[in-house]
Amino acid sequence: MASFRVEYPAAQRLNLVEDLFGHPVADPYRWLEDAGSPQTAEWLAAEESLWAGYRAGLSDREAFAARVRELLRVGSVGLPAWRGTTQFYTRRDPDQEHAVLYVADTDAISGADATSATSAGATERALIDLIAIDPSGRTTLDAYQPDKEGRLLAYQLSHGGDEESLLRVLDVATGELVDGPIDRCRYSGVAWLPGGKAFYYVRRLPPDTLPEGEAQYHRRVYLHQVGTSPESDVEVFGAGRDKTTYYGASVSMDGRWLIISASIGTAPREDIWIADLTASDPATPLLVPLMVGLDAQASPRIGRDGRLYVLTDLAAPRGRLCVADPAAPGPDGWRDLIPEDATSVLRSYAILDDLPRPVLIVSRMRHAVSEVAVHDLDSGDRLSGLELPGIGSAGGIAERPEGGHEAWFGYTDYTTPPVVLRYDAATGEVSTWAKSPGAVATPRVTASQVSYQSADGTEVRMVVIEPRGDGGQAARPAERSCILYGYGGFDISMTPGYSANILAWVEAGGVYAVAALRGGSEEGEEWHRAGMLDRKQNVFDDFHAAAEHLIATGVTSPARLAVWGGSNGGLLVGAAITQRPELFSAAICSAPLLDMVRYERFPIGETWNTEYGTASSPVELEWLLGYSPYHHVVDGTAYPSVLFTVFSNDTRVDPLHGYKMCAALQHATSSGRPILLRAEGQVGHGQRAVSLSASLAGDCLAFVARETGLRDA
Repeated sequence: MASFRVEYPAAQRLNLVEDLFGHPVADPYRWLEDAGSPQTAEWLAAEESLWAGYRAGLSDREAFAARVRELLRVGSVGLPAWRGTTQFYTRRDPDQEHAVLYVADTDAISGADATSATSAGATERALIDLIAIDPSGRTTLDAYQPDKEGRLLAYQLSHGGDEESLLRVLDVATGELVDGPIDRCRYSGVAWLPGGKAFYYVRRLPPDTLPEGEAQYHRRVYLHQVGTSPESDVEVFGAGRDKTTYYGASVSMDGRWLIISASIGTAPREDIWIADLTASDPATPLLVPLMVGLDAQASPRIGRDGRLYVLTDLAAPRGRLCVADPAAPGPDGWRDLIPEDATSVLRSYAILDDLPRPVLIVSRMRHAVSEVAVHDLDSGDRLSGLELPGIGSAGGIAERPEGGHEAWFGYTDYTTPPVVLRYDAATGEVSTWAKSPGAVATPRVTASQVSYQSADGTEVRMVVIEPRGDGGQAARPAERSCILYGYGGFDISMTPGYSANILAWVEAGGVYAVAALRGGSEEGEEWHRAGMLDRKQNVFDDFHAAAEHLIATGVTSPARLAVWGGSNGGLLVGAAITQRPELFSAAICSAPLLDMVRYERFPIGETWNTEYGTASSPVELEWLLGYSPYHHVVDGTAYPSVLFTVFSNDTRVDPLHGYKMCAALQHATSSGRPILLRAEGQVGHGQRAVSLSASLAGDCLAFVARETGLRDA
């Protein structure tokens, strides 16, 4: 392997040890939490110089970045949102930095052509073009919602990665701004009332009315009249509830029913209420409990037939779809329409009712692979399955809100760029509604799903993507440089999807493995809960077992194995390299959580107490100290090469985690392998422009290639 001998920047080690419920907890690099201090600035400048010196020697960096850019030229397409004959959708063309939001009127088009995103004669217009708004490419579209008539569009923009979501409203016909911006709307949905004169939304309370450090909490549901000052908006719901509560609001298509949900932080449970807006003032709705005080989640909606449909994990960890009377909405009145399946997870559905026999289109996930089927709307009986292009992922299912016989859903897999498929229930035909607009030659790869046992005997699945030989099978002449990727948290599944990073790596001769760890939702809510709170170690054990399986089966060796993860996946990587450093030669630790004793003190950390636990509880502190990577760095340990990638405008996970862990590992490691920090400004935790994504990928892939000896394979 190539080596990089270096003298790391000086980093003061504080003799800071706190007694927390009888545990002596050291924090030698707490000073790095102050990003504005001269001492931190000096250290960051030195780390930037160190990274620049290393980066200059990465011969593959430009080639990887260029190949990722080329593979991203396929572009992207989004599901349509229909309002009568008007469709709203996003598309990113080959050389665009961001997707553009378009509107197209198909009123003049008849027949099958009216269902296509590229219908000849459709009057397509760009509504939100981010580069036209901000040529720097650092503004992102967080969300959008047309009103029920398709005349107005509410949309939310953020700048520089801060995800602060300024809410505006524009006139669809003219493109003119008619309302906003309204600030403090991060993570807010928009629920329009009929007529486009008002909507419900979620906004944080003014910072100057809140205790210090709590400006990112304290949300409320408001009713806003379009064109009026948001400061005069009526507070509808939220007072007196936990400060970390997130809210959702929706209004039925006919405007009669309001549904409000509330969940404490990211808890896998929520309370839900429903109000009949014909029986009370929309500003003071009479909210009736739909599901309150139960350890479950649900997604309720009112169908065009007037029934209440509830997709829930209540008494069904893998999901079931129920129907009820909205006037008597409690769980006692729910009737199973699609019962729980023992081996698959119910994900989404659409109602197609403009047919002699109305149907449901139902999407399930079986071991992280999607299935779509047709069911009878009245009985729930399965009628048929829909053939998908491959073994991959089907996105959410869209329908016409006023009814119809068509449904649209996205599809992708590890070798297929995203497409939008259309199902016509009148004919039974599945067709392509929109393809990714770019034509790119993708490399020859093969993906296979394998199973292995974790430390406690639990069966875990993993997808292994490898170069494909002439016979169509994996070309595996010898152990290869391998990247093992995982996440394992927050009910998020690792499902197949087109990835320029994966394809560029495998094309270069590497192997890429994606493990479906506990903590995700690949096997339902029980799978999620098996990897949270006091059971978090299960996630790390699953990851270690994945590495051991790849080594035992000859895919790779410890000298050629790298781990990669971001956010909660960065915590996973931190645990991997501190618990089992001998298993890996390199690690990419991106936007990570690493100091689990103090994580909840920064940005929105307290919203994750329900996933990790809180250090303010003596019992839960023991859970956190049991694995907190920053607190498990041991002097004299031969750690793998590590590249921390952090983002200065990250308002979810503060970059201080990466700073402190980087300093700790640089002090402790005895391996001679590099511990490096790549700190990037004016970007955040989420979306970014294509060129910035390609640059980051080029750096990371080249780092792993060098540290695992990819070219020596």
